[in-house]
Amino acid sequence: MSMYKVLIPSAGLGTRLGEFSKNLNKALVSIDNKPVISHVIEKFPKHIEIVIALGHKADVLKDYLEMAHSDRKLTFVPIQNYCGAGSGLGLTILECKKYLQCPFVFCPNDTVILEEIPEPSDNWVGFAETKQEDKYRTLKLDPFSGVREISEKGAELSEVVNSYIGLAGVKDYKQFWNSMEEGRKYGSIKIGESYGLNEMITRDLLVASRKFTWFDTGNLESLQYAKKQLASPNAPEILEKQDEAIWFVNGRVIKYNKDPNFILNRVARTTDLKGFVPEITANTDNMYSYRMLTGQVMSKCTNQKVFKSLLNYLESFWVPSQPPALDLAQFHKTCREFYEAKTRKRVALYFDRFSEQDGVEEINGVTIAPLENLLSKVDWDMLQEGVPVRFHGDLHFENILVSETGDFYLLDWRQDFGKNMQCGDLYYDLAKLLHGLIMSHELVNKEMYSVDHVDNIVTFDFHRKNCLVQNEKDFFKFVELSGYNPRKVRLLTALIFLNIAPLHHYPYSKLLFYLGKSMLHEEINNND
Repeated sequence: MSMYKVLIPSAGLGTRLGEFSKNLNKALVSIDNKPVISHVIEKFPKHIEIVIALGHKADVLKDYLEMAHSDRKLTFVPIQNYCGAGSGLGLTILECKKYLQCPFVFCPNDTVILEEIPEPSDNWVGFAETKQEDKYRTLKLDPFSGVREISEKGAELSEVVNSYIGLAGVKDYKQFWNSMEEGRKYGSIKIGESYGLNEMITRDLLVASRKFTWFDTGNLESLQYAKKQLASPNAPEILEKQDEAIWFVNGRVIKYNKDPNFILNRVARTTDLKGFVPEITANTDNMYSYRMLTGQVMSKCTNQKVFKSLLNYLESFWVPSQPPALDLAQFHKTCREFYEAKTRKRVALYFDRFSEQDGVEEINGVTIAPLENLLSKVDWDMLQEGVPVRFHGDLHFENILVSETGDFYLLDWRQDFGKNMQCGDLYYDLAKLLHGLIMSHELVNKEMYSVDHVDNIVTFDFHRKNCLVQNEKDFFKFVELSGYNPRKVRLLTALIFLNIAPLHHYPYSKLLFYLGKSMLHEEINNND
């Protein structure tokens, strides 16, 4: 069959995913650094038209799809009433009716399968064998007559059931639409496509079953399972955040941030960073894209030789900014705000987000004063005496690409330094580099760390790569030979760990916080 379409309803709020769907449509949740909806779309031939219902975070989803899948025929259907009274999956489906007057495949935006998806050359529904749970509908099957019923959640009592995965092929589309329209008063609006499919079965239309290897991404538990099972061994190590994301799809890298100014400034800075960062090929209010470059991130290929080459490369990157173009007094004021005010704000955010309080704590066997006491002893005047240069702003190994020829490319650069887009503090780049040498994203993603907090006693530990430990030694040799202050670098690194703690997931957030606090204590009490 050459003439059919695909329907992917993507209007709902996705509340079962919690913070993952706070700023993004659930269709954009990442599996193997690619949104779920892209996994779905790539299952179909490029000539097939795909109808996508939009509601929650519609503009962001539409922008992404047009940027990532510009080679596809996509039809967008805005759904006005996608939440609240009178809304429901069935209503969303019916709003797409006029675009689907032909056989079509119904495909949820949270369903990832391994097998190829059949054409709707007959009526069929997809299922997977699962353990008995109340959260999925199930199929009653007959070996001769196909599907006898799509049962409501919890209807089966056996240990292993045939769970309906929401995937279906609809050949007899007229009968399906008639059933959905006639069922408006009887539940089709809330129930969704299974209402129409069940009505077709009751009218003696044959509906076959198709078995799939299924990964549900529509709830937190199954999403985390899918992430682990489908992760590529050589994929970039990306630590997820609530307000931003980065995806790798169709030969493109797409960066998202909920703040339009973030994207605007990030794109604008590529003028000053030309030759060091990728060229932006497209951008919208909340995202930009560039062509995927070949090579490996530093964390995958570093050794002493590569690291020393990187340091030489960075010396050519850190071009000093000089007066009169630069107001040095204002720059120092910016550094002060960026380090002190930002740290205090982020610490407050950490305590608020994780419902914790400041106080005296024993961390890895060392009694440490409340964080506020430590912050009051920081030599902020010393830290604000920054060195203004062309800067990156997030210079760790996952943001440094090494090509096959040994060339370097800087990725995921910071959009500004305290609202200054022309220059930033060299010491901040050095501290970010040290932060990445200490904490490996790869090992964090493998959960190779521990943190325990009982009353006021905290213990933590984390694995480190031998190559990064050696790189750290070479790093401090470079710092000292270049005439920079190593203590200043370590202090800023401690502040960085404190700053990023509230931006990451629990318990990694706790590890970052207490690592930062212990490092800060050590440096303040270091008289060297």
